[in-house]
Amino acid sequence: MAVHGTRGRSGKRPTLEEVAARAGVGRGTVSRVINGSPRVSDATRAAVEAAVAELGYVPNTAARALAANRTDAIALVVPEPETRFFAEPYFSDMLRGVGAALSDTEMQLLLIFAGSDRERRRLAQYLAAHRVDGVLLVSVHADDPLPDLLSQLEIPAVISGRRSAEETLPSVDSDNYGGGRAAVEHLLGRGCRTIAHIAGRLDVFGAQRRIDGYRDALRDAGRGVDEDLIITGDFTEEGGRRAMKELLARRPTLDAVFAGSDVMAAGARQVLREAGRRTPDDVALVGYDDSAIARHMDPPLTSVRQPIEDMGRAMLDLLLDEIADRRPAVSRGLDKRQLVLPATLVERASS
Repeated sequence: MAVHGTRGRSGKRPTLEEVAARAGVGRGTVSRVINGSPRVSDATRAAVEAAVAELGYVPNTAARALAANRTDAIALVVPEPETRFFAEPYFSDMLRGVGAALSDTEMQLLLIFAGSDRERRRLAQYLAAHRVDGVLLVSVHADDPLPDLLSQLEIPAVISGRRSAEETLPSVDSDNYGGGRAAVEHLLGRGCRTIAHIAGRLDVFGAQRRIDGYRDALRDAGRGVDEDLIITGDFTEEGGRRAMKELLARRPTLDAVFAGSDVMAAGARQVLREAGRRTPDDVALVGYDDSAIARHMDPPLTSVRQPIEDMGRAMLDLLLDEIADRRPAVSRGLDKRQLVLPATLVERASS
């Protein structure tokens, strides 16, 4: 890319803002072009490169980092125990998506676990020292103090899954309501009459929305909602086992189960088999996530697919925009910063 000796309008070195203004694009787009991201149209790339050449902007990573107090590193923070991270495909798929998007840049990725109070305190000290340019926060619970800490420190951050309908931080989520509804509508269409739900933790907004979809699908089909058929799990296999045992004790004649994750569905499947219930002949089973677990179960599991890798890539793109802009999200408004990607049902033999 050609570099000339001209100065910006102020007589000083041209800035990223001046390049963006000259090219007619946002700062985030300029940053992507400079970092070599392929997620920019050819026309936009040409406009940015022309503006860079005309203004003499120098895209030097080290100089930019020093001038802007940048570290050229971002953190993927998981406020969960390491055991859960390695046990659930959701996290590895998210990491894969983030890593694929980050490979287009010159930034480094740090993976940080913060599942205990001690780890959270240590993370708070680390972040307060501004050792990263931004944070991707996954698996956020309603009472998690980390999002508020990031806001207080004015560190650019994007979270996977809103904490509530009034989320203030930029976020990327899947359509949990639509996914839950699709699962139940599928089971109703198969003729199932007593459909139970093993929900995820209720301090996770996505789990709440899946329950909403479950309830509304039943109501719209003219079925009553039996609250005894809803049991909260914890997104673990053992949680699925416990919930399934309790459901069979409450409603021995149930003929379908919608589990809020494939991992919990796997636990439920074990209990059904131990109880002599055939899947799907006696009890149809639907999971959530469409992970490798769903494909390898016996029989293969019908599951609601979250585009988890796409979510990871979208989170990284949003974060790069936040880092390039640097203004707090609340001062810009959150239009286009609360992304909800579609969830789709993948039918297999379990239902």
